[in-house]
Amino acid sequence: MATVVGLAFLFLFMFPISSHVRALSSNYYDHTCPHLESTVASAVKKAISNDKTVPAALLRMHFHDCFIRIRRTRSLFQHNLHYAFVLIIRAAMLRCCFGDALVYISLHAFYVIDEAKKALEASCPGIVSCADVLALAARDAVALSGGPTWDVPKGRKDGRISLATETRQLPAPTFNISQLQQNFAQRGLSIEDLVALSGGHTLGFSHCSSFQNRIHNFNATLDVDPTMQPSFAARLRSVCPAHNKIKSAGSPLDSTNLVFDNAYYKLLLQGKSIFSSDQALLTTPKTKALVSKFASSQKAFEKAFVDSMIKMSSLTGGQEIRLDCRVVR
Repeated sequence: MATVVGLAFLFLFMFPISSHVRALSSNYYDHTCPHLESTVASAVKKAISNDKTVPAALLRMHFHDCFIRIRRTRSLFQHNLHYAFVLIIRAAMLRCCFGDALVYISLHAFYVIDEAKKALEASCPGIVSCADVLALAARDAVALSGGPTWDVPKGRKDGRISLATETRQLPAPTFNISQLQQNFAQRGLSIEDLVALSGGHTLGFSHCSSFQNRIHNFNATLDVDPTMQPSFAARLRSVCPAHNKIKSAGSPLDSTNLVFDNAYYKLLLQGKSIFSSDQALLTTPKTKALVSKFASSQKAFEKAFVDSMIKMSSLTGGQEIRLDCRVVR
């Protein structure tokens, strides 16, 4: 799940991971907003019926939402992970599009969260956070694309600020394996989480800007990344020429980009990955073994993906329930 290079570690409100994770519960809204899940699912289904790219957008949005404004802090007595959460919906994300964050060109479908939140405010006002709506929407997006479903731990609160500069905390499409491992470790996520969550690239599309480093002027002696399968690289070069001026040009992230499956891993082993960060997963024995495991077993991938999604989505904190997810204070 790709973006700009760099890490910015700014935070406002901090919560110990142990106490916050315990506060989340799959039945958190059972009595206060019993129709929450069906309401969100209805909004997601309606959107997908009109736009097949919605699942990838929702999944990517949730990933970015969880990663932004998380940092490691040092306690006087022990090491803990603390989190400050910010939900960036529409206003902040659109602002990012005009700044450093190339990835936000690919993010859309904010309206799905808007529609779900509007319906929830009509039936149970001031109860459900935008963060929980997004977590549920991402789960439903995966399930409605043929992937697994799972119980989403709920009870998150929304953050109070949103800064375009904080997108620099996200893993970039050009990251090598060391940078990826560091980026994930700083959020309490393991190497297996890294490889499993990268499988989210089974859904979606990338613009040329995120992978042009692999197909043009790769280094001082080679124009194309030699790890890429030649005919695959040639196809990408034809779609994304060196001086491409078509902003919408790009490539699906895998050959079945509207279906949640393990094709991403199979193609990665064939030299048909899109991002440098994808190829990086083959550069250490442990990550390569996990890629091979998930390529050979859809079941193993789905289990690891679900476990990692639950773990990642628990790494949030906040102080309020936003009534309008578009409002950035």
